[in-house]
Amino acid sequence: MHSAVAAARTSPDPLSAGALLAGVLFACVGLGALLGLAVGSVGIGLLIGAVVGVPASVFAVYSRYRGAD
Repeated sequence: MHSAVAAARTSPDPLSAGALLAGVLFACVGLGALLGLAVGSVGIGLLIGAVVGVPASVFAVYSRYRGAD
């Protein structure tokens, strides 16, 4: 009975965790660049997107794999 419960759990996949991390980070940087373009400074938008994107991507991976072994 115990082995059936253990077999139902999935182990964290490093590749998908890295893809989620990179995807959220690139999305935040891209959104920051678009907002920076709208207000006149793409470089500042990229910087703000990166500053927001790093903790957002870490939180996304943490919340996705919180219950994993």
